[in-house]
Amino acid sequence: MAVSLREYRARIKSTESMKKITRAMELIAASRIIKAQQRAQSAAPYARELTRAVSAVATYSNVDHPLTREPEDPKRAAVLIVTSDRGLAGAYSSSVLKEAERLAERLRGEGKEIDTYICGRKGEAYYKFRGRPVVASWTGFSDQPSYDAAHEIGRTLIDAFLAEEGEPNAVDEVHVVFTRFRSMLVQEPTDVRLLPLEVVEGEEKPDRAEVLPLYEFEPSAEAVLDGLLPQYVQSRIFFALLQAAASELAARQKAMKSATDNADELIKKFTRIANQARQAGITQEISEIVGGVNALADAQAGQD
Repeated sequence: MAVSLREYRARIKSTESMKKITRAMELIAASRIIKAQQRAQSAAPYARELTRAVSAVATYSNVDHPLTREPEDPKRAAVLIVTSDRGLAGAYSSSVLKEAERLAERLRGEGKEIDTYICGRKGEAYYKFRGRPVVASWTGFSDQPSYDAAHEIGRTLIDAFLAEEGEPNAVDEVHVVFTRFRSMLVQEPTDVRLLPLEVVEGEEKPDRAEVLPLYEFEPSAEAVLDGLLPQYVQSRIFFALLQAAASELAARQKAMKSATDNADELIKKFTRIANQARQAGITQEISEIVGGVNALADAQAGQD
C-alpha cells in the first residue's frame, strides 16, 4: 500500500508540473491572440476593397491580363496550404490538411495535377512523412506572419502561374487553403482560388457605366494592372496568413485550457485515490497494532 501511495504522489506531482506548462501556454496564446485578431481585422477592409476594385476593373475593362486570363484547358493547379509551425493547438493543422485533401481530390476529379506548396512545419512534416512531393515550403512565422513572407510566397506563386506550359512548376490555377477566423470559438478551414483572378465578389455585379468612370489609368490600364495585380495577390496571401495566425492562437488557447482543466481533474482524482490508499494503510497499521496488543495480552493471560 505504501508503494501505491508513492506512485500516486509522483503522478500528482508530474500532473501539477504539466498543468503549470499548459496554463502558461494558455496565457501566452491569450495575450497574443488579441494582437493577431486586431491585425486580421485591420487588414480585412483593405483586402476587401482591393479585391472589389481589382475584380471590377479586371472584369469590366477590355484588358486581357495574364493574371486574369482563364485557361482553356487547365491541367495543373498549385495549392498553398497554411498550417502551424508548432503543435499543441488541438485539431487546427489536421483540419486544414483535411480541407486540402478534399480540394486535391476535387481538382484531380476535374483532371488536374497538383503542385503542393506548404506554409508551416506541421504541413511540411505531414507531407514528408507520407513521401509526397512539395514544390516549396516556408516556416518560422505561422503565429506572427509578416508582409515580407507574404511577398515571397506571392512572388513564387505568380511566377509559377505566369510560366509557360512545359516550364518547371508551371500551373494554370492557384488555390490557397487556410483557416478563416470567425470568432474565438469558431475557426473554419476554407479554400480560395487565388489565380486566375475571379470576378467581382457579391451577389450582383456593378453596372459597367458605374464602374468605368471611377478609374483613370495612367499611363495605361495594362501598366496599372501590371503593378496592381501582384500586390493584390500578395495582400490576399497576407490576409490569409493573418487569419490563420489568429485561428492558430485561438485553437491553442482552447486546447491548452482543456488540457489545464483535464489536469485539474486528474489531480483531484489522484489525490482522492492517494487519500484512500493512505487511509487504508493507516487502518491496516492500526489493525496490526491492535492485533499485536491482543496477542501479547492473551500470551500474558496464559502465563498467569
